[in-house]
Amino acid sequence: MNNTSAEYDAVINTCRTLFLKKTRDYGTAWRILRPQSITDQIFIKAQRIRTLEEKKISKVGDDITGEYIGIVNYCIIAMMQLDAVNTSLPLELDADVVAQQFEEKAKETKDLMFAKNHDYGEAWRDMRISSLTDLILMKILRVKQIEDNQGQTVASEGVKANYQDMLNYSVFALIKLGVK
Repeated sequence: MNNTSAEYDAVINTCRTLFLKKTRDYGTAWRILRPQSITDQIFIKAQRIRTLEEKKISKVGDDITGEYIGIVNYCIIAMMQLDAVNTSLPLELDADVVAQQFEEKAKETKDLMFAKNHDYGEAWRDMRISSLTDLILMKILRVKQIEDNQGQTVASEGVKANYQDMLNYSVFALIKLGVK
């Protein structure tokens, strides 16, 4: 699992680097997004990946790798926004605060991945990338249903756990795609 840790960290570093560059360019404009809008952004990216997997042609130039990176970053945004609901954070956050929050969410999600890898082994390594895409889409539909139910669940985990799973599935896909 040492290799998994290094591969995971490399992918997260790639995602973080892009995220922080965009934070410098745009600030934290994403803070205006409601949770449902973030979920829809993740859905759009995952649906585009599925379309590209099936059609094998992109007419706008963005590739599958970039879309998976986008899912990772939107999942981090979603978790930050979930925390922000319980605080009085301003709309515009300092880049250092954003970087720190990114690190916290990424570490927490990596820890979850290692706990699940302990129980499941590294089954994801034998999965097709298209299956990871489908799992992300399924998790998105679950989150949408929970959001439509105003966060009420009877027997399932909440939205944060689903965002963490989507993030981890995206990291697995990026590892399989050779992102370093």
